[in-house]
Amino acid sequence: MQRASRRRAYFALMGSCVVLIVLAWNVVRLWSTTAAVVMSVVAALLPPVAVLVGNLGALDSSDPERSDESRRG
Repeated sequence: MQRASRRRAYFALMGSCVVLIVLAWNVVRLWSTTAAVVMSVVAALLPPVAVLVGNLGALDSSDPERSDESRRG
């Protein structure tokens, strides 16, 4: 996965988190507190998922290439 696509996915997930929180406690709570709490729980689970998606494959591309001589030593 390319760095740019990982970054876009991270910001999309974090943006969704912010939107869910804002909508839950400024709009949805007026009609259903239960729905607002459920939206908040989902929003609380999004940041760890965003971190996992954002870092997916990051170590593979950052490892320097090793030559055969450096492996022997």
